[in-house]
Parts: sequence; structure tokens; C-alpha cells
Amino acid sequence: MFKNILIIGCGMIGSSILRGAISQKLCKKVYVYEKNIKYQNQIKKINKKIILIKKLDKKIKDMDLVVISTPMSEYQKIIIKLNKNLNNKTLITDVGSTRGNVTKLIKEKLSKKLNWVMSHPISGSEASGPKFGSKNLFKNKWCILIKNKKNKLLEKKLSRFWKKLGSRILFMQEHEHDKVFAVTSHLPHLVAYNLIKTAQDFQKTYKKNVIKYSAGGLRDFSRIAASNEIMWRDIFFNNSKNISKIIDLFIRNLKNFKIDINKKRNSLLLDKLKKSKKARQQILLLKQDISKPDFGREN
Repeated sequence: MFKNILIIGCGMIGSSILRGAISQKLCKKVYVYEKNIKYQNQIKKINKKIILIKKLDKKIKDMDLVVISTPMSEYQKIIIKLNKNLNNKTLITDVGSTRGNVTKLIKEKLSKKLNWVMSHPISGSEASGPKFGSKNLFKNKWCILIKNKKNKLLEKKLSRFWKKLGSRILFMQEHEHDKVFAVTSHLPHLVAYNLIKTAQDFQKTYKKNVIKYSAGGLRDFSRIAASNEIMWRDIFFNNSKNISKIIDLFIRNLKNFKIDINKKRNSLLLDKLKKSKKARQQILLLKQDISKPDFGREN
């Protein structure tokens, strides 16, 4: 499908793209630029065909596809190197979780001769690093592509690439994307971080180790809160406007829950709890999760 693919930043997501591309024979050669020495050693063990490069210089001029899989705070530095060294036939994509900020960056900083179609694969976990990657990570998962007026042919080619990796494709505008994922992804992570902080604060106040008594709820929130802090800092900063609006709605609903509990509003509280169960059923019907208890874990 591509002669040469370059993956910039090869953690869990980048290495999953790497594994999938090799498994599906989507390229003849695959190159990786990764600054982390520990990650470099893990990448070498994935496949002997992988070519590690030390610099984003003239050696990248013949790349057909460049996938940026770094924290978004690194994008501007990377763009400077791409402007100097890529040709106008190269397709650039990335896997960032917010799109408005990247749209602005592309308009202001990317060379007009270069082609960038934004991607957002809706998959991953709290784990970081290439050893956690999987060739099947994107199988039957959504991948959001941001509509590109500049080059529809490259847009179609990128869509085929993600489909080969197993993804189901949806097209969105960047503003729509950032509103949707403020609710479905960004707020849940923020709530998880805050819940763990609340448990830690409780420990300090009452001088008791409550973490060791973690029931399923706190344990599962702790899994989400173990996600990469640099990546999530970038997401929170770059989608701050949408996230702030959702936080306000969340606080309003939380206050109403508090009133229902304190005033023992039986019917109102039960109605909210039942509606929440319906949302879970919808997620299962859409195959966004499995129905086994405890998220399918054996123990």
C-alpha cells in the first residue's frame, strides 16, 4: 500500500500501528523515530525489518506516509523538521485526541506544499510504551478522520490504511470531534484523576490507608487515572473550552444527585440510576465493550 512508512513517536499506539502495518504488509519498509532509549530497545525486538532513525533530516524525504504518535506538545517542533525535509507527495497523519488545536497548527505552521489528514483512533489503554502494543489494537474500533478539502485522494488512501488495520471509519469536522470527545473521553479521565486525588486527600485527613480497600469502582477508576500524564495534560489544555462547559454540566448534575440523596428523593434517584443502566446497554449493543462481569477480567 505504501513503499515507506515513518512512525514518529512509538509508544503503545505507535507500536500498534507498526505491528499492524507489518502484519498486514501495508508497506515495504517501516521507519521509526523515537527519542526514548528504553523504547528503542523494545522496538528492536518487535521485528528485524524496522529501521530506527536518529534524526528527522533529509533521509525522510522519500516517505509515503508519516504517522505522528507523540504528545501534541511535540507537534510544533516536528512540523519544523517536516517542512524542511518532506516532499509534496507525502501523506502526514497523527493520532491526537483533540483536533481544533491541530487544525490551527497546520494552518499556521505547516508548509502549504505538504498534506496532513488528521486521524484519531478510538483505542488504547492506560499502558504506555511499545511493549504494550498490539497488531489487533484497532480491530473493530472507530477511527475518526477529519474531513480534508485539500486532497480527497489522500483522504481515501488514509481511510483504506486504517481499515486494513481493522478500524471502522467515521468522518467528522474538527469542532464536532472536540465537543463529542470532551464528553465521552476527556471528562471521564478528568473524573478518574479527581476521584483518585479525593481518595488520597481522604487518606491524609483521616490517617488511614483507604486505597488498600479499593472496591471495583475505585480500582477501575485508578486504571484510567494511570494513563500517560503528558498526553492528558495536552488534551486538557487543548480542549479546555469544551471540557470546561462539560465540567459545569457535570457539577450541576452532581449537585442534583447530592440533593436527591440528602432529601431521600426515591423516585428521582431511581429514575437516574435506571437511565444510566440503559446507557450501558447501548454501549454493549454498539460493541464498544464486552458484557462479561468486571470488564472480562478473570480475577
